Amino acid sequence: MSKKKILYVEDDETLGFLTADSLESQYDVAHYTNGQEGFNAFCNDEFDLCVLDVMLPDMDGFEIATQIRKRNQEIPIIFLSAKTMKEDRIKGLKLGADDYLVKPYSMEELTLKIEVFLNRSQKTSSKTNSTYLIGSFEFDPTNYCVSKGKEITNLTEREAALLKLFLDNKNTVLKREKILMELWGTDDYFMGRSLDVFISRLRKIFKEEPNIRIENIPRVGFKLLID
Repeated sequence: MSKKKILYVEDDETLGFLTADSLESQYDVAHYTNGQEGFNAFCNDEFDLCVLDVMLPDMDGFEIATQIRKRNQEIPIIFLSAKTMKEDRIKGLKLGADDYLVKPYSMEELTLKIEVFLNRSQKTSSKTNSTYLIGSFEFDPTNYCVSKGKEITNLTEREAALLKLFLDNKNTVLKREKILMELWGTDDYFMGRSLDVFISRLRKIFKEEPNIRIENIPRVGFKLLID
């Protein structure tokens, strides 16, 4: 069985060498030290997951992720950064990243995260292309989009997973901790802030449908109400 291929972009030579060397025991790692070169590699090759430093020469990690999401809504993206401000983590997650690890990180944690997202991505790609009808909208969880007539709204993989979780549990209270564990495998503060951002976006998509509401249950969680 061939190894999963990872795009790894990190300009710190020592850290990049150590991380790539560690990951290469399990994965096929393409390591680049320049943001533009890393993005060019993504455009010209097939990868299963991206690991991106944020501060890079020529094109930073946030911009790489933005451009990647324009081409591929499915591939998992993990940011690595020395930036510890919560605003930076939230920005990265809003761009469609699956996780944001602050340096210094442990190789064990990074490897575990990679395995979680690779396994989730594989399960998602193997599912049948069933759709959900939500009022006048149609939700395609496989292709990460919500459509209404000819108008199509693309979602990130995490947003699509959140909407599917709500639909599979419609009119039922979902505890905040359960949602976080299902989507991120953790219920820490920063993931919670990202969840709030995703819910706000879903609310905007369905704002003109009075029979579709995501209700906040204080100190408990959320409930998708479909009348």
